[in-house]
Amino acid sequence: MASLREIKGRIGSTKKMSQITSAMHMVSNSKLKRAEENARKFHPYMDKIQEAVQAIASGDNTSSHPMLRERPVKRTGYVIITSDSGLAGPYNANIIKEITGRVSERHNDNPDSYDLFVIGRMGYEFLENRGYNITNHRIGLDDQPSFSSVKEIAQQSVAQFSNEDIDELYIVYNEYISVLEQKVSTRKLLPLSEDDAANQTQASNLSTYEFEPDKESILETILPQYAESLVYGALLEAKASEHAARMTAMKAATDNAKELVDDLSLQYNRARQAAITQEITEIVGGASALE
Repeated sequence: MASLREIKGRIGSTKKMSQITSAMHMVSNSKLKRAEENARKFHPYMDKIQEAVQAIASGDNTSSHPMLRERPVKRTGYVIITSDSGLAGPYNANIIKEITGRVSERHNDNPDSYDLFVIGRMGYEFLENRGYNITNHRIGLDDQPSFSSVKEIAQQSVAQFSNEDIDELYIVYNEYISVLEQKVSTRKLLPLSEDDAANQTQASNLSTYEFEPDKESILETILPQYAESLVYGALLEAKASEHAARMTAMKAATDNAKELVDDLSLQYNRARQAAITQEITEIVGGASALE
C-alpha cells in the first residue's frame, strides 16, 4: 500500500495536470470559434469558383485541358493534412491510419507509384521515419492559416498533375462536422470527373454566357486556382477539426483528472484514518502494559 506522502504527492501532481488541461481546453475553445468562422467565410468563394468551373467545363466537352482528362493511373498524389502538435485525441492517428492503409492496399508500399504532400509536423515525422515517399511538406502553420502558408505545396501538387508526373490527386483530411464529430475524408481533387461538372443546377444558366477570349483560356487560368482553393478549404476544415478534437480531449482529460483526485483523496483519508487508529491502538497497548 502506498504511503500517505506518496498519495498526497499524486493528488498534488494530478491537480496541477488538471489545471493545465483545463487551460488548454479553454484555449482550444477560443481557437475553435475563429477556425469555424474562417471556414464559414471561405465557403462562399469556394462554392462560387466551383460553380463557375463546373459550368464552363460542362458546356465544353471538347476541352483538352489536362485537369479534365482521365488517363491511365501509374502514379497517385496525396495531399495529407495533420497537425503540428499532439494532445488532440485520435485526430492525427486517424489520418495516418487512412493514408498508410491506402498506400499498403493500393500501391503495395511501392514508393514509385505514389507521392505524398504532407502538411503538419505529426504526419510528416511519422511518415518520414517509416520511409514513405514524401515529395514535399509544410510544418509550423498558424492556428488561423492564410493561403500563402500552403500556396507552395498546393501549387506543386497541382503542377505535378498538369505535367503528368502524377495521374490523379487526392486530399486526405479531417472534415469538420460538429464539435463532437470529425471524420476522415478522402476527396479526389484531380482530374475533375464528369459528375462534378454536371451536378450544379445553375450550370446551364452560366453556360449561355459568352466567354472572352474563349473557354479554353479561362479554364487554363481558373482550374489551377480552383484545385488550390480546394486544398486551402480542406485546411480550414482540418484546423477547425483539430481545435474541436483537442478541446474534447482536454475536457475528457480534465474530467478524468478530477475523478482520479477524488479516488486518491478517498484513499488518502482511509490510509490516514488507518494510521491514526494504529497509533491509538499502540498508545493504548503501551499504557495497558505499564499498569
